[in-house]
Parts: sequence; C-alpha cells; structure tokens
Amino acid sequence: FLYSVDNMKSVRVVILPGNGCANVRDANWYGWLSDELEVHYKGKPFSVVLRNMPDPFVARESNWLPFIRKELLGDNEKNIVVGHSSGAEAGMRLCEGTAIEGLVLVSACHTDLGMPSEAKAGYYNRPWEWESIKNNTNFRVQLGSTNDCFIPFHEMEHVRDNLSPIEFHQFEKSHFMFGEFPELLEIVKDKIDACLSS
Repeated sequence: FLYSVDNMKSVRVVILPGNGCANVRDANWYGWLSDELEVHYKGKPFSVVLRNMPDPFVARESNWLPFIRKELLGDNEKNIVVGHSSGAEAGMRLCEGTAIEGLVLVSACHTDLGMPSEAKAGYYNRPWEWESIKNNTNFRVQLGSTNDCFIPFHEMEHVRDNLSPIEFHQFEKSHFMFGEFPELLEIVKDKIDACLSS
C-alpha cells in the first residue's frame, strides 16, 4: 500500500482489557498485541493505545466509558476498539453513543451471568441498543470460544446474532487468557490495512 499522511485519517487501535488487570501490559495478550502492532506499523499513520484502566477490578461502566472517550479515543482518527471480556462489553456500550471505525469483540457476553460481581459493573442493567452499536461502527468482528471457562457460548451467539452482519471467528481456546494471540493479530492487521488503504 501507498500511505500518505496528508490525505488520510490516521488509524488508532484502542485495547480494552478484561476486569481484574491492574497492570494491563503484563496481562494476557494485551501488551504483546500492542507491541506487535507498533512494530509492524512503524512509520505509518497509526497508533495503538493500551492503558491501565480506572477501577480495574469492578470495571464500572460509569468509570470506564468517560475514561475511554476522554483519554483513549483519538480525535479525527479512525478508532478501532479491541475489547476482551469486560472490555468487550465496555466497547459495545461505548458504541451505543459514540461512532468509531470498528469494534473487535473477544469473549463478549450480554448478561451478568448471574454473578453479583459482574452486575456491579453496570453494563447489564438495561437492554442493549444493538441497532445503535451497528449504526456507530463500520465493521464488527467477534471472537469466541465454544469451551470458554467463564462465558457460555450461547451468550456469544446472542451478541453475534444481534450485531449481524458481523465477522465471527470460532475457537476452542477457553477465555483467551494467554500471552500471544496471533490469530487476533492477523484479524486486526487486516482491518488496519483496509483503513489505511481506503
């Protein structure tokens, strides 16, 4: 591809972690993905943002969404949000009222799974505005495991069906809690490349 900074908006990837991650760079694949993208797109109109979140253990919507909007999203940029677990729910609620380029959901659910600790986050206390999420995103991608140790697969199917059309990738990798995630890297790179070439 030929890139011209003058003629295009830059692309920003925002990685939203799951709850329970006080140091996000050392948690799961978040730091690895950030580093891989930074190296691959060095010199291109691109940035990646991975920050420790406020209220990391409960991950309250009332704390996370203002922080994402004010501190993480880029102004006048093509923002791609990659959210894992609670970060996926934060991404979905974000897109009910904020337009971004694309949303990549990893281990997404739509209920609190009957867990009071999850209910405290606030994401699940009202209906999801699926049509608003679709209207505020140019693309949507979802990755889910049939053998997720926390989230039943039917939860992910519900998200998939309500955000259709959506690019859906099915795995048997539990809750995606490991240090490197090359399949996700390739998916995100495909979306970045499409943005940079458009």
